[in-house]
Amino acid sequence: MAGMLPDYVASAKPVPKENRTPWYASTAPSYAGIFLWFVFWHQVPVIKELVRGSGIPLNAGGALSQGIGIALLALIVSALLCHYLFYLVPGKLGVKTGLPLYIVGTSTYGVQGGFIMPGFLMGCLQFGWVAVNAFATAGLLCAPFGVGFGSPTYAVVAVVFIVLATFMGLKGIQYVGRVATYLPLLPLTILIVLTLVSIGGLVQFDHEKLVEAGKEPLPAAAQSEAASEAQSVQAPKAADALTVWGVFAAIATYVVGFFATAGAAGVDFGMGNRDENDIAWGGLVGIAGAIILTGGLSLLIAAGAAGAGLLDKPPVLQTSLVMGKLAPSLGRAAPDVFWYLLAIAAFPSACFSSFIAANSFKTTLPKVNPFVSCGIGALVAILLVLSGYAGNAADVFTIIGASFGPVCGAMAADYLLAGKRWAGPRAGFNPAGWISWIVGFAVGGIDLVLGTSYVPCPPVAAFIVGFVLYGVLALAGLETQTLEMPTEEA
Repeated sequence: MAGMLPDYVASAKPVPKENRTPWYASTAPSYAGIFLWFVFWHQVPVIKELVRGSGIPLNAGGALSQGIGIALLALIVSALLCHYLFYLVPGKLGVKTGLPLYIVGTSTYGVQGGFIMPGFLMGCLQFGWVAVNAFATAGLLCAPFGVGFGSPTYAVVAVVFIVLATFMGLKGIQYVGRVATYLPLLPLTILIVLTLVSIGGLVQFDHEKLVEAGKEPLPAAAQSEAASEAQSVQAPKAADALTVWGVFAAIATYVVGFFATAGAAGVDFGMGNRDENDIAWGGLVGIAGAIILTGGLSLLIAAGAAGAGLLDKPPVLQTSLVMGKLAPSLGRAAPDVFWYLLAIAAFPSACFSSFIAANSFKTTLPKVNPFVSCGIGALVAILLVLSGYAGNAADVFTIIGASFGPVCGAMAADYLLAGKRWAGPRAGFNPAGWISWIVGFAVGGIDLVLGTSYVPCPPVAAFIVGFVLYGVLALAGLETQTLEMPTEEA
């Protein structure tokens, strides 16, 4: 049987126990750094924008339309979904096997299918992250000069950011890694400072007044150049406020979609941990705790600024833009300084995304020069930014959630059916895994294709479909045979 294994599986060795590290020295700070990235937390009060780059919610009042308490509760529920549904099983598979995701995934998708899923898909989606990062970061870098999306300056900055991040991911990641450990302290410090500045306005915050202000037409001055031309006939207005259920669904879709690929990567984090206790605490602190901290502070900052009457009509709730109203109380140059510090802290994330993509492509496309494969990825990222698609962060996260929701769901079902262990590599393409992914991805992404809203919380729906369908198909006998692994579980 061992002879039937591809070399990349047969040669895999688990991380030795003596090389494992505790959760507080590895998993928790690594995941926390992801959620300290401003691209995650600055959009939480907004969810979807009325006009990309405006920071104004598509739905009047955004995530705060039903009050601070509902928004915070929805954020907590979303954080727990990330931990328990998307991370915990991959993390346990990692710690039990000591093997990386592209090896563990062969149980769910087969040793031939494992080249594509989840390995190659993980690499491709990384350039979606690079695009979202570049779109938001270029906006911060251009903000002090009064230009934004649609301007030549913005385009040049975004392209240079993507090219540099891709090159550093391929060649200089070791230099980025030396400073990246400390850079998350910058956005954390900024969040704390802005919270202290805005906290006085929380007493006056009234979500009903925020919703009413959000229904005002968008002034032309607040639109990006590209959007102004398209919307010159009639100024766009926000849609009706979200219901309580709408707030829960919108925040969960955003947060879980953002986290989906990192959840599957819990295998790679877990293989470096000592035991399941490390997995549990690493997730509760580094994932759930970090989501609640960063997203919660972002909500409080936006609400405080609104309560203090510092926001225009319709209100801009994107925290990176709200700081333009709050930070001047700390000095005239404070907003510019904060924007540039956040941009600096965001650059390593783009480099690491490129690095992960390069490693994925080297494994799955060993005969293709990584400069070619990553160069194509960088070109796609540039097109996503210049077209504006990367600015629709909530939609991008929905696509990512639809892609990896069924992956995490199927892995969880496979794990439980195998008796809470790794079943081992399976031959060829495992039908149970592939069918569950195709259907789960279709369910998670259908609303974006049709422009409808039939599926509540698409990433979670995709997870449930992947989980249930894999279990049904596996019990029906649609799993390929398990191959003997020459290495034992760690």
